[in-house]
Amino acid sequence: MNRRELSQTFNEIFNTKELPRFFFAPGRINLIGEHTDYNGGHVFPAAISFGTYAVVRPRTDQQLRFYSINFPEQGIIECDLADLSYHANHDWANFPKGMIEFFIRSGFSIPTGMDILFYGDIPNGAGLSSSASIEMAMGVVLEGLFNLNIDRSLMIQLGQKVENQYIGVNSGIMDQFAIGKGKKDFAMLLDCQTLQFNYAPVDLKDHDIVIINSNKQRTLAGSKYNERRAQCEEALVDLRTELAINSLGELSSETFEQHKQLIKDDINRKRAKHAVYENERTLLALEELKRGNIRAFGQLMNASHSSLRDDYEVTGAELDHIAETAWTLPGVIGARMTGAGFGGCAIALVERAQIEPFKNRLTESYTAKFGFSPSFYEAKISDGAKELTEEF
Repeated sequence: MNRRELSQTFNEIFNTKELPRFFFAPGRINLIGEHTDYNGGHVFPAAISFGTYAVVRPRTDQQLRFYSINFPEQGIIECDLADLSYHANHDWANFPKGMIEFFIRSGFSIPTGMDILFYGDIPNGAGLSSSASIEMAMGVVLEGLFNLNIDRSLMIQLGQKVENQYIGVNSGIMDQFAIGKGKKDFAMLLDCQTLQFNYAPVDLKDHDIVIINSNKQRTLAGSKYNERRAQCEEALVDLRTELAINSLGELSSETFEQHKQLIKDDINRKRAKHAVYENERTLLALEELKRGNIRAFGQLMNASHSSLRDDYEVTGAELDHIAETAWTLPGVIGARMTGAGFGGCAIALVERAQIEPFKNRLTESYTAKFGFSPSFYEAKISDGAKELTEEF
């Protein structure tokens, strides 16, 4: 939807002729570095051109009115600045409510309520981080609407607190970080322990990033995620009998190979191997992209998927089919699953001239095997959350 359409919908929903203000927070993809964040390693995310639009005007009273074009059946969800407590029946609106609550708890003045319309073009359930996108959209709305002087790193941390303490999801900081500090045509190498980061230029030349949604519901992701965390923690305990380390992310592959026999359980050893080697791949990815070597970067993506399939075992038949088929198709220099796994999305670097044949051939083989088809999105690497002052 463009600016005019969103403005028109806002005016209809909230029965006003006032000119609203427009804000946007992107979604994110993780180019490489999967399941490394909670193992004290690095991730390599980028903000993308899909995301969450927030259209807003301040009110003169304390009332907050939220409406989502994506969930019209829920109508306008209302609450008051005096009571921002979590309510299950407020559903998606708990994410922006949580941000307002944590801004106020951090000492920022939110003097009036507001009418706010959200519209997201992130595919639902695809694992491209729509919740963090809503949180950061709300963050820049509050910053812009009330002229707040808030450090972007603090805003990012408040977004994570909303997930952890308000919503009750034990997630890391990568999503909010990538969305809050994203930069057009750059990915970022983020150290999940120290929050130190480096921007890396992503010059794809004549290639584009294609997101492939498997359209398989991620039913196992939560339980298997907790199981993988526990397995890595057990491996770390074993390694620490001889090594003075706080996380698997501190190990080089060489040191790991020298000491892997300390890990008693064979499966735990495989899980730890993925965490160590995947973290190393993120560091290599930064170097290759700085050199403009996207073919080498593509090979690191392929190796990442293989490790997630064989050592971490979080891919599943659908994501394996997408990645392994993509590797055989003309114009593809790299493909891997992205996100938690067990469904959700894969990404591929595909030569622009080959994108349509790529989609057609992958759809054909995937549908023949699984009985339903994937969806495709071509993503550009974009800026982080901000107010939109020009046409879009």
